[in-house]
Amino acid sequence: MRRWNGWGDERVATTVPPAGAAFLDRVLGPGTPPRDAALAEVVGAVPPSRLPDDPLVSTDPLDRLRHARGQSLPDWVALRTGRIDSWPDGVAHPTTDADVRRLLRFAAGVGAQVIPYGGGTSVVGHLTPPAGEAPVLTIDLGRLTGLRRFEERSGLATFGAGTPGPDLEAALRARGWTIGHYPQSFEYSTVGGWVATRSSGQQSLGYGRIEALFAGGRLEAPAGALELPPHPASAAGPDLRQLVLGSEGRLGILTEAIVRATPLPEHEAIEAAFLPDLEPGLAAVRELAQAKLPLSMIRLSTPVETMTTLALAGRPGQVRLLERYLAVRGIGPRRCLLLFAAAGRARVVGAALAEARAILGRHGGVSGPGSLARHWQRERFRSAYLRNALWEAGYAVDTVETALDWGRVPGLLAALAPNLRRGLAGDGERVHAFTHLSHVYPSGSSLYTTYLFRIADDPDETLRRWSILKSIASRAITDHGGTISHQHGVGTDHAAYLAAEKGELGMAVLGDAVRRFDPDRLMNPGKLLERSDR
Repeated sequence: MRRWNGWGDERVATTVPPAGAAFLDRVLGPGTPPRDAALAEVVGAVPPSRLPDDPLVSTDPLDRLRHARGQSLPDWVALRTGRIDSWPDGVAHPTTDADVRRLLRFAAGVGAQVIPYGGGTSVVGHLTPPAGEAPVLTIDLGRLTGLRRFEERSGLATFGAGTPGPDLEAALRARGWTIGHYPQSFEYSTVGGWVATRSSGQQSLGYGRIEALFAGGRLEAPAGALELPPHPASAAGPDLRQLVLGSEGRLGILTEAIVRATPLPEHEAIEAAFLPDLEPGLAAVRELAQAKLPLSMIRLSTPVETMTTLALAGRPGQVRLLERYLAVRGIGPRRCLLLFAAAGRARVVGAALAEARAILGRHGGVSGPGSLARHWQRERFRSAYLRNALWEAGYAVDTVETALDWGRVPGLLAALAPNLRRGLAGDGERVHAFTHLSHVYPSGSSLYTTYLFRIADDPDETLRRWSILKSIASRAITDHGGTISHQHGVGTDHAAYLAAEKGELGMAVLGDAVRRFDPDRLMNPGKLLERSDR
């Protein structure tokens, strides 16, 4: 059973290892485990539904609670404390495209606002029901799932938009194919959600981001249906797929997605290396990206993230051995961990990794133990469960991410995490912040920053601290010319910063598109565009 107030399967228990707990106590101070509201207590607070009865709509209080929020930090505070100030009035579970069309007509007829729900993994407020007098209908696509068609000659696979990552990959792998899209939320996120938020997977360097994988599909909008044929290329005007990508439920509901699959690779390999400091690390990954080697992943941790990763690993003896080995090789405490991978024909993979090692060597890089890389690969989807353990130990954790050109990367790295660490100094609280480059490109890189701080006794105070830190990070990103989101989307948390990137005319065009697809403003209000832009 999936957890109702945290991440993942409730049967998966995680704890902060003793060495990690001592590290957190040292950098943040002792955490105070919070009192979480009980499930029965929160279910009992669900208000009566404002929707009329409909055979496709459930008004069950537990169903409404399980669809009330996503995975952002404000979502967690609301669920963990039971302080939920807005609810879906009903949850629909359509099984066909026709059901979706009927539900949109039902919502229009009763004046309900609609929230599309995929895997429930949004970390920027996509799923929060708006407060107000209008009822809210959440449409869960979890039964609109499965492989509908597969064309082996073209590698085009058509899936119900509610298909989660593991089911999508299982269906393709049974036929010898893959799309290679592995966001950290892979366990629960859906192909429709990937499209709606312009998702990026951990191996997108090799397989492509979702915009490269999304070939077409079908969007059910209040104004009608939009068919997106999967042409391999077209010069017939602007590509409407690009309008659907990143639309975050504002235009309508994607009911099916056609994706470009590739044959399963003959061989896959992942390796670890350490660079002596951040500057040579940045130079090395930039050269790797611009060399356009057939690598599937390049991921560089800054010195603070490298230190944090090793401290939270819970293996102090092994870490000491690693540090001694690296010291002998000339890699000191400013070390940067680099993970890189390749997938394809065995001969090509071997050549790509050999060339990558040669490039790293020119920048002072030293190969790390293979077990380190394999451990990361094995646990890459389990690390999200650490959020549960950190919360229960009294610590909140959130992330921000961006992308910008190589010339701007050093400046933002020098500002973002350091500014966050000072963010709560006026309250006498410390913040631990660290960054990695999760996706690199010939022209620039993404930056993914994690920050931790102590949970306060008062949930409102925890939210105030989060708001301060989120604003500091978002301002630093926009001031340095970064995108407000590289892979998580905009939702409500980033909506105030979108105009800095799109400009006045760009925002007006987005508003025009929303009004064309959704004349009565039913679809996911307040997300992507602020209410003033609706």
